[in-house]
Amino acid sequence: MTGSHHDAGREAAKLRTDSHPRTFGTNRYVYAVLSRRARGVSIGINVNPDKVCNFACIYCQVDRTVPPAVTEVDVERLLAELDEMLEVAAAGRLGELAALGGAPPAWRRVADVAFSGDGEPTSWPGWPDLVERVGDLLARRLPGVPMTLITNASLFHLERVRRGLDALAARGGRVWAKLDAGTEERFHHVNGTRVPFRRVLDNIRGEALRRPVVVQSLFFREAGVPPAREEIEAWAARLAEIRAAGGAIAEVQVTTVARRPPSPEITALSPAELEEIAAAARRALPEGRVETYPARPEDGR
Repeated sequence: MTGSHHDAGREAAKLRTDSHPRTFGTNRYVYAVLSRRARGVSIGINVNPDKVCNFACIYCQVDRTVPPAVTEVDVERLLAELDEMLEVAAAGRLGELAALGGAPPAWRRVADVAFSGDGEPTSWPGWPDLVERVGDLLARRLPGVPMTLITNASLFHLERVRRGLDALAARGGRVWAKLDAGTEERFHHVNGTRVPFRRVLDNIRGEALRRPVVVQSLFFREAGVPPAREEIEAWAARLAEIRAAGGAIAEVQVTTVARRPPSPEITALSPAELEEIAAAARRALPEGRVETYPARPEDGR
């Protein structure tokens, strides 16, 4: 099913931090990438193969000009693909592929199994039930490896999504919630959605009141211009508001574009610029953990 048994060189070429294709061999739903933020191999699960998303982020690398190969989720095939991928991982093959792709020794491990694909994972109606089945399979094949939900947090207010979040937490999973802006105007410009900014903020705060969340924030230059200082301070103030309300933020991930965005006007910030943004977050969360993730690992963490 996967190509990992047959063409190691081809698949290893994909296990780089500057390349995150959501394909692996002949799989439709399950893939593997080398993740800067997870610091290792991340096994991804794409429950949005139809490429439908309620955000249209200005930096998104999903090519929606190419029709999707499949539009429906075949749960049994997805689980079969995951089972084989976990078998390959347990045998050390993904670590070997990561080494062939140039990963440092500490990154030649399976860091997580992530719900992250061509759209918002929680928008797929079957996601809550899939969390339980993936968690059970992971516990059998690779116990101790966590599940991660990479999300825009726009649907946390729905009862079915809360059920999935509870199932994720019950199995030691974690939530990485997107927050790329501090103001309504910047939010709609960057994330290209009709979802109200207040809903996203309320949803992140609500989940943080129940258990710690990771906030992932991506910043960039647009036509050579970095985000305004006022915008960064507004973003940091949003973090402070979540904390002041009693929410727990386990980590803030300050990132930039690491792969080619659809528009040439969107380019990466320098490590120094990321550190300036991180400093604003550290002022807002004096006891919090704030990490920067430059475009290239050799530039920093």
